[in-house]
Amino acid sequence: MGAVKSKRMPRAVREQQMLDAAVRTFGQRGYRAASMDEIADLAGVSKPLVYLYLNSKEDLFTACIRREAAALTAAVRAGVRPDLPADRQLWEGLRAFFTHTAQNPDGWAVLHRQARTHGEPFAAEITSMREEIVAFVTQLIVVAAREAHRNPSLPEREVAGLAEALVGAAESLAAWANATPGVSARQAAATLMNFAWAGLGDLMEGQPWEEAPETAGAPKGASAPADAAP
Repeated sequence: MGAVKSKRMPRAVREQQMLDAAVRTFGQRGYRAASMDEIADLAGVSKPLVYLYLNSKEDLFTACIRREAAALTAAVRAGVRPDLPADRQLWEGLRAFFTHTAQNPDGWAVLHRQARTHGEPFAAEITSMREEIVAFVTQLIVVAAREAHRNPSLPEREVAGLAEALVGAAESLAAWANATPGVSARQAAATLMNFAWAGLGDLMEGQPWEEAPETAGAPKGASAPADAAP
């Protein structure tokens, strides 16, 4: 009589199952509070198997960051069609970003809160993700500048600063939207689009904001005493 063969799950599938459990646990409990026992129980495997596949808690957390960062950047890139006008490209990118972070709140918590607060090597992983997204947004701004028929492009430093500001605003707004009941991904994207595009539009049209010159003489609001001598 032949031996009964047990059905084994492929390693790649089992590993993703562990990462799913880890992202959920880290996202909801935090890196320090989360335990490997909890993660193993949620994944339906033994703790030794988690260590066998992913070595340590630090390595497991790093794997979670890498997976969630790759998924987010892929979602943003996939959401943007290069044949669209610049404003539509930015809108679609923002909508893809907020949709992904809304649909994956634990993954976003890992990226936005947990990975940033526990030092290296986790911070380096987040920096790599942000650099990729900032580079992508930079290209969207360059496209907008070309469409506006401006001089070949905006200064490199100015473009980089605009992209950094936009990405930083999106990150903060996503955290707020996920914590605020009733705020949809589309509403969050529209909020940032309305905030950013008005300013970007003026800039592309060659009408940047400029500081008003100071009024000569006394500071604004100052007046001579009523009883001053003539």
